[in-house]
Amino acid sequence: MLRLCSRSSFALSRSLARPRRHISSTSRLFADPWPLPHTPEHMASTMTPSDVAPPTPLPRPNEHVDTLRARLVYQSRKRGTLESDLLLSTFARDHLSGMSEVELMEYDKLLDEPDWDIYYWATSKRSPPERWAESPLLERLRIHARNEGKVVRKMPPL
Repeated sequence: MLRLCSRSSFALSRSLARPRRHISSTSRLFADPWPLPHTPEHMASTMTPSDVAPPTPLPRPNEHVDTLRARLVYQSRKRGTLESDLLLSTFARDHLSGMSEVELMEYDKLLDEPDWDIYYWATSKRSPPERWAESPLLERLRIHARNEGKVVRKMPPL
């Protein structure tokens, strides 16, 4: 038989019929899974250990300068994080056409570094390792990242 009850008593009886789940109150469950850039949590989670050797680039013998430039434009745009994509793709659009082959090779080595390292070096939130500390290319990227002209930047077309 079905007994008619008021709505509140029906809800109460329904909640009592199911066993209650106990939710853990550990800090891990309350931690933000996607901390915002420049927060201490993000800075700590994206830190590349100092004992990790720099990546070895793929050998590309006899790559023509135009092919190199086109590859760097593509690699600047398709990084994996929106922040790095925007920063590096606009830098590539503005500066790659005027770079010499030696500068293009240096930029190629820079793109082999982890995305968040490049981003934090360019925004001066972390100091770069010795191999990039005195790089004029990284200094140009820092000037570009400062955006002193307050230019509204968007992803350039492919």
